[in-house]
Amino acid sequence: MARYIFRRGSALVTCTLVLVIASVMAVSLAAISGANLEVAVKQREGAQAFASSESGLEVMRYWLSRVRVSSLTLPSQYLSTIITLVQSDLAAHNISNFQVNADGSIPAVTLSTVTHQDFRGQWSADASDPTIIHVTASGTSGQAARTITVQYNITPYHFPIFDYGIATKGPLVLKYNPKIYAASQGWEADIYIDANDAPLALDVGKSATLAGDLNIGDPSATVSVGTTLNMGGTINYIPEDDQPEFPVPRVGDFRVYATGPVLNKTSNLGLSSYTNAVIAAGTDPNFTAANVNIRGILYIEAPNKVTFGKITTLEGMIVAAGDVSNPGTNVINFGEPLPSSSPGNFTSGPYPAGAEFDALRQQQGACILAPGFKVSFNKNFTAVDGVIAASGLYFANNAVSTVKGTLINYSNDPLIVERNITLTFDRTGQVEIPAGFDLYRVLQYNAASYAMMY
Repeated sequence: MARYIFRRGSALVTCTLVLVIASVMAVSLAAISGANLEVAVKQREGAQAFASSESGLEVMRYWLSRVRVSSLTLPSQYLSTIITLVQSDLAAHNISNFQVNADGSIPAVTLSTVTHQDFRGQWSADASDPTIIHVTASGTSGQAARTITVQYNITPYHFPIFDYGIATKGPLVLKYNPKIYAASQGWEADIYIDANDAPLALDVGKSATLAGDLNIGDPSATVSVGTTLNMGGTINYIPEDDQPEFPVPRVGDFRVYATGPVLNKTSNLGLSSYTNAVIAAGTDPNFTAANVNIRGILYIEAPNKVTFGKITTLEGMIVAAGDVSNPGTNVINFGEPLPSSSPGNFTSGPYPAGAEFDALRQQQGACILAPGFKVSFNKNFTAVDGVIAASGLYFANNAVSTVKGTLINYSNDPLIVERNITLTFDRTGQVEIPAGFDLYRVLQYNAASYAMMY
């Protein structure tokens, strides 16, 4: 009887042990599940916090990409100017949920009230280099927070207009049989015609050859071809948002380099050489020497009608201070205007040797900057060493020329190329920011600086 009672007791103990073990396992499993759930929640919140900081960074990148700081701005004022420009841009677009304070701080921006996501930020200048801006985007979700830091470099702005060989606001007229070639690749001779409100973008009188693409701003503008148009590229219509800006150079900045003689109505215009000279307003000079050599800079005040006869050699650049919006009768003629048959030639090249040109040597990539003048090449020309920018461009005769820069016409009147002219555009060693066009600074995102902090 005692043995039977003992066996019944052991069964009870065994059941109790099994129940205890099962309970412990259940509690452990519940604890593990709870821990896993907590880990999953934290991982989700961490991922959402990272997404919040990425969202904040992208918002900041968008508004910073729109900033253009004047190149006249002192580096010490870069950050405050950037903040002011962004504040004005936000106000102009009625943006109120994203703000930038004067100290560069960005208050919290709510992304989701359900997941408790938001971001905030901070912009600051580098302590040792004001051309570097530090951008911080901090995102949160619940209890999690993630921070991303990046750097922006403040660099000169390259205008897309300089990606073209010819850029004209008015139509392009090609008379007789002109040829527009590229030195090595077709894109060097690409053409942009704004032609807004002009029914005709390109008018080919007889035949013409274009090595690059023909890009037209006005989708309603047409192309007229008398006989043949030989195209190395394609004809494209550029959407309004992608149409290049026509920047106007700051020609007044060059007056300081013109330290030589000031030419006026009483000056001797029969000399063969002029160094860092100025043509005073109202002079209307006609240079009579058989060979005229311009050394360094020739600064032309407005109003003026300037005529170079026969052979002109430019070792440097010509700058004319006219009004691009009202050129009036301002003109620069190389060679007697047609129908004169007087022979002539124009060629340009780099600055000559000599200490008197040292200050100018930093000004590279421009040949003639005359935004308020019409410029006419009535005779042959063999080399154009840099950008020519004018309110009206005219090329005639049988020139064969290499052009190392962009031909820009600010006028709504046609840019005319006639006779059997051959223009070969050579972009080898092209200056990215030509002299006179260093107008803005922009923020360039430095992808290598991207870092995430927990």
